[in-house]
Amino acid sequence: MKLPVKVSLENLTAEPYASILCYPHAKPLDVQNRLLELKTLNVNAIEFTGDGSAANMPVLGKGYVGIVVVAHINDGDKLALKMRRLDGGRDDFFHEAGMLQKANSVSVGPKFMAVTQNFLLSQLVDGNFLADWLEKHKEKTDFQRVLLDILEQCWRLDEAGLDHGELSKAPRHLLVDKTGKPFIVDFETASIQRKLANVTSVCQYLFVGNGIVPRLVWEVLGEKNLNQIVDILKNYKKERNRHHFEKLLQTCLY
Repeated sequence: MKLPVKVSLENLTAEPYASILCYPHAKPLDVQNRLLELKTLNVNAIEFTGDGSAANMPVLGKGYVGIVVVAHINDGDKLALKMRRLDGGRDDFFHEAGMLQKANSVSVGPKFMAVTQNFLLSQLVDGNFLADWLEKHKEKTDFQRVLLDILEQCWRLDEAGLDHGELSKAPRHLLVDKTGKPFIVDFETASIQRKLANVTSVCQYLFVGNGIVPRLVWEVLGEKNLNQIVDILKNYKKERNRHHFEKLLQTCLY
């Protein structure tokens, strides 16, 4: 991984920083407008670090809509800063901010901090993607605790009427911080109008299929009856209640 690079706001006009700030192509007016937005958010510097890459610089993440970096705030805090891509097909981050705030209301997701048209600030989750964390923590009790927490968060999202939308393909949407606390992140495609599928989708990712996470789970927790899991998920989809959810927990984790 490349070494972190901390760049003050006044130096973000230089390349390659400007082209990341206004990805994929920087125009002077766009750069200046975004710098003004960052000042209103009390950002004084951006730190380029992480396993992702944009313009050959390390970043925390790079998606279709935005690029995530570390923001240094005037009070000394470090936060996650999502920067809107100019080619991302989104006009602003207001919808995503609203979805994150709704998730926060049931204790899910990194804490929302602030939003402007082109930037979304939230709690910085300092940790690893779930698959990487599981590979390094093969204690049965650790697995059970983290997976239980993830499933409970998905239950709360279902109960709140908020569908994340990306949890069946969750490698980049599940993080575990350095204290072992899991987080569901990235609510850009979340919806309060779509059919709810948080629990069922995350179970597909965690327990079903031939991906690395199901293999790790069965290696540590022991092989499970997939047909039974699928049947319980079908019952949960038909009648979403705590009874079916508890049966799912018992079957998958214990």
